[in-house]
Amino acid sequence: MRPTAGRWVSGDDFFDREGELRVLESHVRDRNHLVLTGQRRMGKTSIARELGRRLESDGWIFLFADVEGSTCPEDAVATIAKETYRIRPIASRLGRGVKEWFEENIEEVGAHGFRAKIRAGLNAGNWRRLGENLLQECANQDSPVLLVIDELPIFLKRMLRDDGHAKRVDEFLSWLRGAIQTLGDHGPVFIVSGSIGLQPLVHRLGIPDRINHFYPIRLRPWDRATSVDCFNRLADGEGLQVEDGVADAVYSALGLGIPHHVQSFFARIRTFATIRGKGTVTVADVEHVYETGLLGPFGQIDLVHYETRLKDGLDDETFSVAMEILAEAATQGVFTPFARRCLEHQYEPLVNDIRGRVADAIEVLVHDGYIEDGERGYRFPSKLLRDWFAARFRDHHLPLEGRCREEANED
Repeated sequence: MRPTAGRWVSGDDFFDREGELRVLESHVRDRNHLVLTGQRRMGKTSIARELGRRLESDGWIFLFADVEGSTCPEDAVATIAKETYRIRPIASRLGRGVKEWFEENIEEVGAHGFRAKIRAGLNAGNWRRLGENLLQECANQDSPVLLVIDELPIFLKRMLRDDGHAKRVDEFLSWLRGAIQTLGDHGPVFIVSGSIGLQPLVHRLGIPDRINHFYPIRLRPWDRATSVDCFNRLADGEGLQVEDGVADAVYSALGLGIPHHVQSFFARIRTFATIRGKGTVTVADVEHVYETGLLGPFGQIDLVHYETRLKDGLDDETFSVAMEILAEAATQGVFTPFARRCLEHQYEPLVNDIRGRVADAIEVLVHDGYIEDGERGYRFPSKLLRDWFAARFRDHHLPLEGRCREEANED
């Protein structure tokens, strides 16, 4: 088993998740369409690709379309079409259907050229027709088709931000729902996923019924035993000597078994041992690497991702509210009901419908795994994230409850 921090994994590098894979495979074989949810870095892309790899070995056609870079329906349809290039029966028939766009033979243009040609011919008036033809060609195959659309929520949020209203988001989701319903059990099976929650997005837009044909499957964090097993297997695979208790100390430092964080912590410890020339990593080394590696400058890339993804998923005012909630929960240990009232009071003169925005921010933060509801309020389930946000805001966040008391004293 190789260290794989920062990329999706499959085959021999794919660890655990056998239970989730069995559930996913059962639903897919029963032709249920799924939305794969779970907090950041939980391995949604890896499990979707591993499922596709295993189904391909059983005669399925597997298509994986990452639409994160798409800005409009035409981009998304062209990206999905590109994934059919290696499936000649689909690509050739699709190409004949739009042969006026192709000067070269489809066999000669390559996958990127195929996408470019398709995209060049798409516009607001014909993307639905090509998309429907594409899905129909998938349905015409002798083999069943699994189509994964990754980062769908980011694509939808980008359209929402560019347009300023929900019209095109509604149009795309309504088209997709209609196409799926028209093809029925003969069409491809869909899995949609992303690092921004789809359900909170459509709920905020008032169109939750647009995805009611997708059954939600949520990936959970690893427990302590699984996290420890993964770390020890990585150490064995790399020939890294570790004291008894090191893997357990890693889990305790993280506070939550997010697969990417376990992998990242191992990578930092291995680098630390190599640089120091240590023959054996000790339990005492774990805290040092945690403070200087994961929370230090070289760990920032991993953790800044959480803030940028959140910004991608919220409008500017709701993002500011969300950051206030995270700063309070990180520096004070909990975002209490009283702190929530203080936040609403402070922002009321500045933000329209502040109570609605706070509710929206909390829904997204809980759905995406930043915080969870617990005793006395919302807390970080991940010690790593709590410590990172605490370091981020410790020097300039004024506790909400203190602000309210100061304001009351002034009055």
